[in-house]
Amino acid sequence: MLTFEQKQQIIETIPGLTRKEVSMKRVNYHFEDSLYEKTVVVQHLHPNGNGFVYVEGIEGYEPDDRGLVNIREASEEELKKTILDAIRYLSTDDEEDETEAEIREELWANEDGHNLKLVEEDQFFNIYHGPNLEESFGDYSEAITYLKEENFKLVKNGGEAE
Repeated sequence: MLTFEQKQQIIETIPGLTRKEVSMKRVNYHFEDSLYEKTVVVQHLHPNGNGFVYVEGIEGYEPDDRGLVNIREASEEELKKTILDAIRYLSTDDEEDETEAEIREELWANEDGHNLKLVEEDQFFNIYHGPNLEESFGDYSEAITYLKEENFKLVKNGGEAE
């Protein structure tokens, strides 16, 4: 495990972050050029090595209900990657992304002929039965797991099942 001092040294090599002291000897690092209200990238880095990075909405991370992942056990590479991913996310305009990226929408069916539609909306993966919201997930893989557990299969062009 990296020490508090080692984590600080690593974080301070990343351009664009501003250090701010908070209570109980903890330190936050802000990304002032964020396109969003959220500017804290590293939250509550503590002398005991504990701390958090904001990753809400970034694929590949499992954040807590505040949108944070714990970096207590992170290696140097993991810490750098997580922080750089957070900065990249906070410096990307959602509207730009939506025009460039196709919104994911899939049709799933079961053997009884019931259809569900999986739609990516506002960083959530929603499953609809007709116009009604059936379930909502924060991660594509969670939605797929749910559909497969319910014996649904992805329907491809022309109704061919995967």
